[in-house]
Amino acid sequence: MSTVSSPAAVEPESDLLEVGRWQSEGAFERVIGPHRAELLAHCYRMLGSPADAEDAVQETLIRAWRAMPMLRTRGALRSWTYRIATNVCLTMIERRPKRMLPIEYGPADDPDQVLPPPLAESTWLEPYPDGPFGLEPGATSPEARYERRESVELAFTAALQHLPARQRAVLLLRDVLGYAPAEIATSLDVAPTTVYSLLQRARQAVTDRLPARSQQANLRTIGDQRLRRLVERYVDAWDRGDIAAITALLRADATLSMPPRASWYGGRDDIGAFLATARVATAGRWQRVPIRVSGQLGFGVYGSCDDRSADTAHAIEVLTVDRRGRIADITSFQKPDLFARFGLPGTRGEIR
Repeated sequence: MSTVSSPAAVEPESDLLEVGRWQSEGAFERVIGPHRAELLAHCYRMLGSPADAEDAVQETLIRAWRAMPMLRTRGALRSWTYRIATNVCLTMIERRPKRMLPIEYGPADDPDQVLPPPLAESTWLEPYPDGPFGLEPGATSPEARYERRESVELAFTAALQHLPARQRAVLLLRDVLGYAPAEIATSLDVAPTTVYSLLQRARQAVTDRLPARSQQANLRTIGDQRLRRLVERYVDAWDRGDIAAITALLRADATLSMPPRASWYGGRDDIGAFLATARVATAGRWQRVPIRVSGQLGFGVYGSCDDRSADTAHAIEVLTVDRRGRIADITSFQKPDLFARFGLPGTRGEIR
């Protein structure tokens, strides 16, 4: 399997990996640094939460540091850290509830009813800040079936959360990271035949849940110019509080959800009715800052439903688009504490 290239200015591997050199200042970070973003993305795919992923990576690095005396090559370090990270995540999965999106939680809501309060935040899948963490385009290795950005899309990550933990791990190690089945068997302490069985079942289960085309494929089909125009029209419609203009950008069967609320709405007409009934779309109430999130189009949304704090962080909004450039899904993660992860300030007055 290919390894991640090291920074231009590093000590020779043989020097860095000598047992006596690991206590020198910065040596560990210089070797582990190129792998940190990859490890974070891997743990996010396993756990469905950037916060949980950060906890898993922190534990992984502590264990990797302790394992240094047993290692002699950077390749061994990378394999060892992924082995640790995967097993850390497997333990965390046993102790935490499965994460999901509202559209998987229950049926669509009636847009004429009062919006229910949020549920426990630990229930919900969260978006991945691919920009700040340097999630580059393309695949991790020639053996990978999924691109880096494709592998953090909401649909793919949500599909993963439905897999039994070991199926999830095997699929990610093989089809996202490109590890050989024999390496995976060693990492998970199972027989190679078990790896093949787990992989076959995982692939089928994920395929059954995924749309026919990934967001990466659709975004390439649409092209940068049309995407920019879509973003401009969407932001303008919200700026003007024009519900008809907002819904005109939606596919007929589009969905709208707002975790940590369990409520979601299905269909262009019901989404429009909800926006009108809840008086959400009001001119000048919201400001949207375009971002890339989970490999998709997205926005940091500032404002408030009650007009009392119109300058504050409100939601990280993720759009799913079809190949014709229509919006198929709006997922509005109404968690202001997510903003810092995306490099966004807490108030829109701080935006430059």
